Amino acid sequence: MKKQTNSDDQGVSSPKKIELKPDNLELVSLFKVIGGKWKILLIKAVSHQCPKRFGTLKRDMENLAHGTLTAQLRELERDGIVQREVFAESPPRVEYKLTPLGITLLPVIQTLEDWWTSYSNVKPSSETQD
Repeated sequence: MKKQTNSDDQGVSSPKKIELKPDNLELVSLFKVIGGKWKILLIKAVSHQCPKRFGTLKRDMENLAHGTLTAQLRELERDGIVQREVFAESPPRVEYKLTPLGITLLPVIQTLEDWWTSYSNVKPSSETQD
């Protein structure tokens, strides 16, 4: 069976020539900020109960190691997606909330989830090669 692919005369993008180097692609930069196994889940978790305490995030993300959670939150904070607030109490209390920039990611994440649902319903099955 012949695989269906685009022929040379079927363009799937605009005729504008782009240089395909990782540093030139905005989406590569985007996924440096929100990519990875946990960041989108953390963004969603913080958005559902904002602000969210570190201990609550740790319970919500039960398969996530303490150090990984800390590292991912620090990266999201560094990139301006979440804001960390430390309260001078005993024991110390730390809360995370989405920044205004982080809030703008929520519809983007929803769009990606919607795309995934559509893709999952029409995903081409694997074809065996002869």
